[in-house]
Amino acid sequence: MPIPKQMRAMVIEMPGTPLVLRQMPLRKPEPEQVLIRVHACGVCRTDLHILDGELPEPKLPLVPGHEVVGTVLEIGERVEGFSAGDRVGVPWLGWTCGSCLYCRKGQENLCEHAQFTGYTIDGGYAEYALAHQKYCFRLPSGYPDTEAAPLLCAGLIGYRSYRMAGESARRLGIFGFGAAAHIIAQVAAYQGRNVYAFTKPGDVEAQQFARRLGAVWAGDSTATPPDELDAAIIFAPVGALIPAALRVTAKGGTVVCGGIHMSDVPSFPYRLLWEERVVRSVANLTRSDGEELLAVAPKVPVRTEVRRYPLEQANVALNDLRAGKLQGAAVLVVDPHAS
Repeated sequence: MPIPKQMRAMVIEMPGTPLVLRQMPLRKPEPEQVLIRVHACGVCRTDLHILDGELPEPKLPLVPGHEVVGTVLEIGERVEGFSAGDRVGVPWLGWTCGSCLYCRKGQENLCEHAQFTGYTIDGGYAEYALAHQKYCFRLPSGYPDTEAAPLLCAGLIGYRSYRMAGESARRLGIFGFGAAAHIIAQVAAYQGRNVYAFTKPGDVEAQQFARRLGAVWAGDSTATPPDELDAAIIFAPVGALIPAALRVTAKGGTVVCGGIHMSDVPSFPYRLLWEERVVRSVANLTRSDGEELLAVAPKVPVRTEVRRYPLEQANVALNDLRAGKLQGAAVLVVDPHAS
């Protein structure tokens, strides 16, 4: 198909203000880039943190979105892994230097010079996107475009958080039952773990949703589950959930903070941390995280529940996410012919 000179995109011009629909020039791919016709792009809480000014120094103006699904239209002269017509997914991690201390240690998620899709690189709230060939994934064929999109951040960051909880964690608590939780709960249940879901007080609908996806127990974040937890993952960006999770976690257990931003953590008594409990954060993702999740998802099989919005309604999708109106994930349908 002919490639136009311009594209439509929803743009952050200044944090704290709504996205604006703009016509933007369409650039040619650099030697190791692929040009992608975007079919769908997931809407992530990180997009909200960028829009609300809670993450510092974004590229401005910025096309957000880092759960990008589309088809390769054109490749740079040094691209070897992809051809025109390939379906690909583009995640949050958009580029790493390969030479800093962290990259040399195999911790590319902590790269000193990393670039991030939809934050320091324009992302997928647009008709087209550019991505580095080494930071694109081939997607399982069984997932339509809109259902594949949440796997690329909610799934990947969720999966990294899940791995950090430890292989021996048979009783796993999940605080905040949104897009990431609804994916990882399915993986955990498939692998024989008992999932305990914690929601906002009074959110009976989310608790029912969690049970439907395999949780053995669901209740308020203020409640005490029937069993002590071996580990807990906190997806909600609420610092007060750290002491709440520690209170219900067994000796030697781990509390994993899965978000990129969290409100301040209140003081809490040392006895909640004592007995070798661990609190740790998760930063970004590695490409191996993506390869592992995309291999296991079809085996479960993980089913993503999505609410679809046209590109022009990106602000509506973000407001619905902020208001807690979603079960599962919001996805922008950029190409009306997308699957």
